[in-house]
Amino acid sequence: MFHRRDLALPPAIGRLTELAFNLWFSWNDEAKALFAAIEPKLWDQFRHNPVRLLTETDAAVLKERSEDEAFLQRYRDVMAEWDAYREAETWFQREYPQYARQAIAYFSAEFGFHESLPIYSGGLGVLAGDHCKSASDLGVPLVGIGLLYKKGYFDQKLDTEGGQLAENIAYDFNKLPIVPAYVPVLEGQTPAEGEGDGVPPLRELTVDVPLADRTVRLKVWQVQVGRVPVYLLDADLEENSPWDRELTAQLYGGNQDIRIAQEVLLGVGGVKALRALGIPTGTFHINEGHAAFLSFERLREQLDKGLPFHVALEVIRASTVFTTHTPVPAGHDAFPLPMFEYYFSRLFADYPSARREWTQLGLDEPKQLFNMTYLALNTSALRNGVSKLHGHVSREMFRAFHGGIDIPEVPIGHVTNGVHLHTWLAPELKELFGRFLPGTWLSHQANKDVWKTVDLVPSESLWSVHMELKQRMIRLARANLREQRRRNSLPADRIEEVRDYLSPEALTIGFARRFATYKRANLIFNDLERLDRLVNDPNRPVQFVFAGKAHPADRPGQELIREIYRVSEMDRFRGKIVLLENYDMNMARHLVQGVDVWLNNPRRPYEASGTSGQKAAMNGVINFSVLDGWWEEGYDGANGWSIEASDGADAGTQERENTESIYRLLETEIVPLYYNQRPLPAQWVARMKRSIRTLAPVYNSDRMVMEYVNEFYVPSLTRTQHFVANRYDEATKVADYKRFIRKNWHHVRVAELNDPPAHANATSPKEVTATVKFGPVWYKDTAVEIVFYEEKADRWDPVTVTMEPVRELGDNTVLYRASIPPHLQHGPHYSVRVYPVSANFARRFELPLVTTF
Repeated sequence: MFHRRDLALPPAIGRLTELAFNLWFSWNDEAKALFAAIEPKLWDQFRHNPVRLLTETDAAVLKERSEDEAFLQRYRDVMAEWDAYREAETWFQREYPQYARQAIAYFSAEFGFHESLPIYSGGLGVLAGDHCKSASDLGVPLVGIGLLYKKGYFDQKLDTEGGQLAENIAYDFNKLPIVPAYVPVLEGQTPAEGEGDGVPPLRELTVDVPLADRTVRLKVWQVQVGRVPVYLLDADLEENSPWDRELTAQLYGGNQDIRIAQEVLLGVGGVKALRALGIPTGTFHINEGHAAFLSFERLREQLDKGLPFHVALEVIRASTVFTTHTPVPAGHDAFPLPMFEYYFSRLFADYPSARREWTQLGLDEPKQLFNMTYLALNTSALRNGVSKLHGHVSREMFRAFHGGIDIPEVPIGHVTNGVHLHTWLAPELKELFGRFLPGTWLSHQANKDVWKTVDLVPSESLWSVHMELKQRMIRLARANLREQRRRNSLPADRIEEVRDYLSPEALTIGFARRFATYKRANLIFNDLERLDRLVNDPNRPVQFVFAGKAHPADRPGQELIREIYRVSEMDRFRGKIVLLENYDMNMARHLVQGVDVWLNNPRRPYEASGTSGQKAAMNGVINFSVLDGWWEEGYDGANGWSIEASDGADAGTQERENTESIYRLLETEIVPLYYNQRPLPAQWVARMKRSIRTLAPVYNSDRMVMEYVNEFYVPSLTRTQHFVANRYDEATKVADYKRFIRKNWHHVRVAELNDPPAHANATSPKEVTATVKFGPVWYKDTAVEIVFYEEKADRWDPVTVTMEPVRELGDNTVLYRASIPPHLQHGPHYSVRVYPVSANFARRFELPLVTTF
């Protein structure tokens, strides 16, 4: 239940309080416009925070609005839309009514919902926010769990040399769209202030989390995101020590001690909060390894019920989904074993016999580290990367973890990220599309057929809207640059010259994202003379807008910012290459809606997915990107441009080839196409339409969340119900089976192979037989296969042929037979493998034991 605070408003507009405390306003254009109409300057000044707006607007102004019939009509329309949203039947209700009362707990270290609630740093958080928003739109019974960072990430200021200044902000949570979470008062407890008079007594929820040799108390806060509640944990309480109070102060701040403590609070505290709230949870989604300690708390719960550790683990695995976002080993959190053991010393003292099992779940033996991704993999049956390419990279990265099976068979799938269309598509484009797309297009945005009619949108109309959005983006950029210079005390003429920076007529390229070195923000500066010719072409000029933050501890990332700033201050580039400060979701909206081209040039394959280009694409901004992350599967040869480099090239070669590709495509394709057929660049607009038509229906978060529901959440819910039924009967059988197989698998071997000689000119398949000894293992609990590789145009694909049992030979030895192409010969061409199978496995190689001959 959500208990919003009451704000002193005239009765005629009293429900604005209800609207202000639900982040649904952040993706409803009419609701945002309604708040803006109250006090436009304050709305912008307060980062579009409706709670602060209503709190600090003069009472006389609110009274005036409540008596303005035009405002009241807009108010009634928005409230009617809000009521209709909450009451409408949803996709999930239609598709999976039987699971409507089973929550899916979505754990994430950060959530980016809106600029008014600054508890996010970048792509991971914004993705989590978009996930929650689409879950709300689709009616998925999702519950978010995160940490409340009272100092947020940081506000970024740039000095006169381009140095990044990280400014911590202490936010007043009485003026943010967030409230304490409440639960019923238990006997002997004190009700919350103001409760009574027939209202069931409630108290603010706190939970206690064991942390090393002490207990940390967490206050639970609630953010309402449409239909989805998100609970955030806050350690800033008087009961805690000064050090512990700072644990949830800042996102990704501090040393490894703070990081592991934060992750314990998130995982363990999040599960405790769900239990205290009485939310029946069927599936737990670990969004990146930061939250993997949730499995420790859930295992403890099962042990307290009397389950053996190996059975408890199967219950946890069945009900856990894990999404990995990091394509490089160094990006996965890992802690020294003594540190891990210190923070869980209380747990180990309470369960001394299980200490080894707890540790093994995340143990990286060679490095003597406790790896959070290993923990997540070991405690989840269903795992995924965030793009097709990233799925492959993850399977390759964790192949050894799964016993060295072939890379395509490592049980890690993929769900390509998407973005929340209602949040990121410009209102003007929504209105334009609404005139030509089917009437239900917004609620069926993942249907490709819906978008075919984008071609019917008049090119003149689409271009006109785009130019309007471009001019709005330029106004924001100029205001940002003026404020930079004013704050840095530059002369008046240097401040005023910004009025002429950036031309609405010039081809404008945007680059905005976190400044990590692998994203190579400075790649375009590898040839300044060539860049000069592009930027200063009198007839076909090109201009660049850069924005982004580097982590305060990332010195190389901050040096990238300085380099961009130095180039932007050169006389030949001034006003044509600009660097904006304090990148946030509001600036991101302006940029992805207002530039002409979205540039993305990471070192492949280090971009797991990337979502900024998806936001740009749905707004008709054309992608110009390395074939990495989502673009590797989204690019069709005509809906944008691909920055090329040789496959498998070393970093230096990639950089040289990518740089050359960028300049060649700009000079020979992109710039000529943009400036062709003026004043209406019909061919450019045609490519904009193709980009929208091919990418918007695929790379939206509705499609993404529906994939999670269909392929991960519902299978997990179904399997969990099966496992816990009849007093955990099936979980016990599976756990005992796995234990037996692990103990006895060494007995399994291929004793003999009968392989007739290969015949190059033969056309009929040849028959191969194998004799397999199983020892105590039942042969029907295994699969026996022949594996060979088939040449395709650009790769070799594995082919598996199932060997069928012919007869039992005694002593649990079985003869198998299969037919294969006649030219194959054992050893150089194919192998035989045996591995365990079970109808209750979530994936074929869930138990990574393979005997190969």
